[in-house]
Amino acid sequence: MFGDGVEVALPKGDVTEGVVRVGDTVRRPRQPQSAFVAAYLDHLERVGFTGAPRFLGVDDRGRDVLDFVPGDVPGAPPEAWACTDEVVAGIGRLVRDLHDASAGWEPPPELAWFGRDRTGPEMPPELADLPGPPELVAHCDVTPQNVVFRDGRPVALVDFDLARPTRRVADMLTTAMWWVPLLDPVDRAPAQRDVDVPARFGVLLDAYGLPGAEREELLDIADGMWRRSWLLMRHNARTLGGIDDVIEFIAHIRSPWTSVEQKSIREEESEFAARRARERTHG
Repeated sequence: MFGDGVEVALPKGDVTEGVVRVGDTVRRPRQPQSAFVAAYLDHLERVGFTGAPRFLGVDDRGRDVLDFVPGDVPGAPPEAWACTDEVVAGIGRLVRDLHDASAGWEPPPELAWFGRDRTGPEMPPELADLPGPPELVAHCDVTPQNVVFRDGRPVALVDFDLARPTRRVADMLTTAMWWVPLLDPVDRAPAQRDVDVPARFGVLLDAYGLPGAEREELLDIADGMWRRSWLLMRHNARTLGGIDDVIEFIAHIRSPWTSVEQKSIREEESEFAARRARERTHG
């Protein structure tokens, strides 16, 4: 069904490895959430949302096939051209367009999205749900490396592997983490290091059109979301492996918790890092 051709490796992601470009298509190894992602992309195509790749099927090697979205993708860390207020406003509008296109779509109940894989490892027992029921399906991973630009404007999202039911404010908060960014200055890209974080946060939310009441709620749930992300990443590191520097990846989602919580987290980080070191020594 899909012709062969020269395979060009695409940048490695955090979830799916082995993604390649073949002509005007992208081939991705199938994942437990592949059927869910395909159904979501089909919905976005039906309602006329043009900011996502189309799902084309499965090739003879069992890989998902999507169309290639042309444009520029910021590097890691993102370059200065992708770290302006104008870009942040464009991200807000793009995410709003996605959310509006997603509203009302109910995923088939038999499909498993990322984190709902019934055959995978159990989620950590202390992982609390976000306040309130999910409102819609969203991308949930709007990092600079997952946004395609043309003429300096963000026009499309790629890599929908983490797409899942969520809330608007939750997706906006994770988006803000990377684009405002809501990170300690030492963990920001050089071009983002000296930004006025409150002002740029306002740029993102204004462009999205988030109402005032939801902005207040967003700030109320920020700490809970950061802790949830930290617990999930720690759990994945312990159960799935593949992360050598625990301290480094935890630093990227650290939030302004109380000193007691910070002390507890530092103790857990140190204990986990020491145990991994012992495992390597005796491995």
